[in-house]
Amino acid sequence: MFGSSKKQAISMSDQVGTILGRDTSFKGSISSQGTIRIDGQHEGELVTVGDVVIGESGRLQAQLKACNVIIAGTITGNIEVSDKLELLPTAKVYGDIKVGILTINEGAVFRGACQMLKESAGGEDE
Repeated sequence: MFGSSKKQAISMSDQVGTILGRDTSFKGSISSQGTIRIDGQHEGELVTVGDVVIGESGRLQAQLKACNVIIAGTITGNIEVSDKLELLPTAKVYGDIKVGILTINEGAVFRGACQMLKESAGGEDE
């Protein structure tokens, strides 16, 4: 029930440089060069060249732009991910997304439009 697989799924390969804790609420713009983890609430804009992890208790009303994103919480707003976006079973996403790679686990909620930024090998010729 409390196995390590869930913790591994929500962690990133880089060390987390910024954490917005469960009891923290922030309004405004966040800009970073590293990995950000949000377990609290954020309203505004979040931009990083690194990765973003939104924990189960994370609630965002924000525009989000990052390299890789893992979502276990709730986000209302548009998301742009240059590499991979993963929605874990507890994720709720309400907004349009632009992604390189998209993984939606069973149980996750996604309401919006999706634009894939990368074409598969072979693309139009097949």
